[in-house]
Amino acid sequence: MEKHSHDGVNLMQRLRKSALFLSVLLCSDAANAGERPWRVLPLIADGKIAAHWTHIGWGGFAVDGDSLRTECDAKGMGLLLYEKEKFGDCAIRVVFKVKDARSNAGVFVRIDDGILEWKKKKTIAVERDKDGNLSKGMLMKPMEASEQKQGPWYAVHHGYEVQICDKEDAFHRTGAIYSLAKAAQPNGVKSEVWRTMIITLKGNVVLVDIDGRRVTSFDPDGKDVPMDRKWFEPAREPKRPQAGYIGLQNHDPGDVVWFKEVGVRALTP
Repeated sequence: MEKHSHDGVNLMQRLRKSALFLSVLLCSDAANAGERPWRVLPLIADGKIAAHWTHIGWGGFAVDGDSLRTECDAKGMGLLLYEKEKFGDCAIRVVFKVKDARSNAGVFVRIDDGILEWKKKKTIAVERDKDGNLSKGMLMKPMEASEQKQGPWYAVHHGYEVQICDKEDAFHRTGAIYSLAKAAQPNGVKSEVWRTMIITLKGNVVLVDIDGRRVTSFDPDGKDVPMDRKWFEPAREPKRPQAGYIGLQNHDPGDVVWFKEVGVRALTP
């Protein structure tokens, strides 16, 4: 009788543990029920850049295993545009890594329809010296391309860039809305480590989280948006649309950045 009693106690304990485990699962499912699943926008299909991604400007992207790697050109920067659809209020998840702290790229959001006109148009090219630098005379060319809002420069002035470049100041480092909103100091990130950036679009507001940490909050109507700008920084006007295109930037030679995943999720219903 003593043995049967002991077995009965053990059985009851196991049942309680099973019930507790089931309860945790149900609570977890209930907590996540308000979040819609991520919809992945394929970057690669059949060993090539997937359909609906089109490149604008110079340089490009190369398939590197299960990710895309920036292939920059001395002639100027470029933009890989997802042309299939525009995105309104949503969260955008981008998994990326950089070669080193100076590697420069960006994720563009809220680009208006005018970018589609540059799908087959050429943009002004530059020439660099043997060290990769631009002469004073040659510097006038990208300034002209920016002023005329050509190709990738159109996205700069008619969208928002979430910057990727660890070795920069607060307005220009990874997570910042380029020159418009500061990003918090990174937490000792190492090169060639995959990171997850989540960009949340809510009306005019843009929020940026990296690896679960909020680094940027941007409201274009806020009082802390700097009005002064350099020629390579985005125009403060016009207003960006509340539904726009997204794109991935390739910058200058030597700037190597990999993109492994781009996903989109509607905000909680």
